Amino acid sequence: MQPIQKAITGKESLGDLSSPYQALIQFYCAFNSRNMQMMSENWAQSDDISMDNPLGGIKRGWNEIQQIYARIFDGSAEVYVEYFDYTIHETSEMFYAVGRERGYFRLGGEEITLAIRTSRIFRKIDDHWKQVHHHGSIEDPKILAKYQSAVMGKNKCC
Repeated sequence: MQPIQKAITGKESLGDLSSPYQALIQFYCAFNSRNMQMMSENWAQSDDISMDNPLGGIKRGWNEIQQIYARIFDGSAEVYVEYFDYTIHETSEMFYAVGRERGYFRLGGEEITLAIRTSRIFRKIDDHWKQVHHHGSIEDPKILAKYQSAVMGKNKCC
């Protein structure tokens, strides 16, 4: 399986959400435009979903996950990521995507270039793909430390 190099930015046309590719576009559109309604539509609304993000800890259930996105969307930092170098693995009831995110975190004149290993799992619910798990890890330990310090020290983001 050859990884797809063309990045998903969220600026692509949002089409039929029964397609795994379109579900990924919806996520990146929601994230990069800070659209909580769209983010809520992308995630399954249940207590058995989970997220591991580069700032540590595991968030479980939509209530905890939504709080993370609310802090990012309402915060003063500008965060942008796009998905590339990914593969999609699909069954009739679920798919997972394994790839990389690249982008930036900007706050108060400081910019950190982000490089994140990212996996997302979606489950088919009512003929639409809904995200049920996300895991992201910043590849470079020095960048991770800088990012954690910038977010936790200045923005209290996640």
